[in-house]
Amino acid sequence: MDAGLAIAGLTLLLVAAVSRPLSSTPITPAIVVVAVGVLVGPLLLNDLSVPPTSATVRTLAEATLAVVLFSDSSRVNMRALQREASMPVRLLSVGLPLTIVLGGLVAIALFGSFSFSEALILGVILAPTDAGLGSAVVTDTRLPQVVRQSLNVESGLNDGICVPLLLIVLATVSGAGGGPHPVRVLAEQIGYGLLGGLAAGMLAAAVVIIAGGRRLIDDAWQQIIPLAAAMLAYGIANVLGGSGFIAAFVAGALFGLLAGDKAAGMMRFTEETGAALDSVTFLVFGAVLLGPAFEHMSWQIALYAVLSLTVVRMVPVAISLWGTHAQAPTVAFMGWFGPRGLASIVFAVIVEDAHLPHAGTIVAATYLTVGLSVLVHGLSAAPLVGRYATWYQAAADKSPPAMEGQPAHEHRARGVPQPP
Repeated sequence: MDAGLAIAGLTLLLVAAVSRPLSSTPITPAIVVVAVGVLVGPLLLNDLSVPPTSATVRTLAEATLAVVLFSDSSRVNMRALQREASMPVRLLSVGLPLTIVLGGLVAIALFGSFSFSEALILGVILAPTDAGLGSAVVTDTRLPQVVRQSLNVESGLNDGICVPLLLIVLATVSGAGGGPHPVRVLAEQIGYGLLGGLAAGMLAAAVVIIAGGRRLIDDAWQQIIPLAAAMLAYGIANVLGGSGFIAAFVAGALFGLLAGDKAAGMMRFTEETGAALDSVTFLVFGAVLLGPAFEHMSWQIALYAVLSLTVVRMVPVAISLWGTHAQAPTVAFMGWFGPRGLASIVFAVIVEDAHLPHAGTIVAATYLTVGLSVLVHGLSAAPLVGRYATWYQAAADKSPPAMEGQPAHEHRARGVPQPP
């Protein structure tokens, strides 16, 4: 384990040392850390005997997702979203379900031995997007504001939405196998998750409003409050037998809603902690999960990964944008930029522990899709942003496109440091 920590620390230091030059190239930090993981995994990490289902891997991945879920949900301005909900609601209420269903149908077509539940599980695992893997898409101000913010909000909310969906399908499978009744499992996972999230979110907001209003909080401790709230929410839910992910997501949303602008100023440390954990998780992903998964590859898995990143994502997005008067370049741009990342990795680790009949195929397809997404979405982000921005400027100079010209409130983007 000491060697693994040393590799993680050295990798992060090297990426930090060249982070500014990297920002002007198509090579993203995620590409670098995953590549390092794949390369050093067979050389050094084999001696550590860290299997993909080890408690270390799962704890790291789950802790990272809990912090990111809290940060994602807290950074969304709920009041502004209510006023401008059309585009994100379309992506989440139409595009997301269609992505899951289409992903499941493609899985059944390619993996004939899959049950319907297993196909849906794979569809759910690969439905969430991770805007941080192509941050230029949601931060470049040359792009239409409504496009940037819709993709950002979609990425911030769809992983939290997919958590209960995954729990529902897994509970159905466990119930069919003679385990606890699915309704009981769902009631405990979702109910206690909501309870933990509400309790932690309300308590953290009360601390900010009451203690902060009386100037009882030292400036240095203000940055600790959101991270402590995420830990509290996750811990309460786990102790009660609920979903820590649902708890972290609900706690972040409630904290951001109640604390308002005060919450935004306190999120820097939590967001940077999440970003650091995210980098370590992708390093472990490359070394422990993606590298060994190559041994189980087949043409069906490879084809599924390609289809998941293209047809399975782009067709539902196109359908969800029907009637918005979005131009073809916008539909293609929003459809393409649906990177798969952290949430899919964590979901796959959970499924691998569930001992499904075809769990090996499900996780191999997930890991290959995520690895391919890190590469192709990272490399294509800057070039395609440039081409799309050029098209939009030319179109706006002639006649501003109706959909693309809509205003949208700024929601903070994942992985972008906030000013102190």
